[in-house]
Amino acid sequence: MTSKTAHWDHRYQVGDTPWDSGIVERELVRFVKSRTNWTGRAFELGCGSGTNAVYLAKTGFEVVAADCSTTALSRGSELAAAVGVSVNFIAADLCSVADVRRALGSDSAKLERSFSLLFDRGCFHCARKVNLTGFLETLDWLAAPHTNFLMLCGNPNDRSEGGPPRVSQDEVRSELGGLFEFVSIYEFHFEDRGGITGPLGWACEMIRRA
Repeated sequence: MTSKTAHWDHRYQVGDTPWDSGIVERELVRFVKSRTNWTGRAFELGCGSGTNAVYLAKTGFEVVAADCSTTALSRGSELAAAVGVSVNFIAADLCSVADVRRALGSDSAKLERSFSLLFDRGCFHCARKVNLTGFLETLDWLAAPHTNFLMLCGNPNDRSEGGPPRVSQDEVRSELGGLFEFVSIYEFHFEDRGGITGPLGWACEMIRRA
């Protein structure tokens, strides 16, 4: 077990997971519903206990969902089984494309750049502090030209204490703009457990550059 896995497993085991609301992300629902009969393959980066991955599977996507916490992934598998959908949950370090490919095993070759949707609710703003180059390499491997990417991250305009790591709009554009064209960036609030309004964030809609 890596130190990264141990850290996130511990947080799930003790319930120190304010982001794990159990509520399907409203921005994701809006994003999916804005397109008619949109299906294909979806990849969730940092899926946690699977709430959003299961939602995507229920809407008809073939879903791969990755996280470094095996505790969270086990809960996601239980959730998917309970509602009768199939999600390919994989344990992988998303800052290492080699580890993502290892986790996908024999499916790796056919899945390279095959996803029509990437979704990230709070992975980028952590991963960029660990290994931005490695995270970008993973995005490059996953996203074909014109792949849609919805990324949600912390916003420095939030003056409250705690909350997720903050990323400025300029940093988002600078760090992801080489791979993706920005369709829109707007402010929203994460939703915490119990439907409580959470921290301010950025919702970033992007399309992979051709």
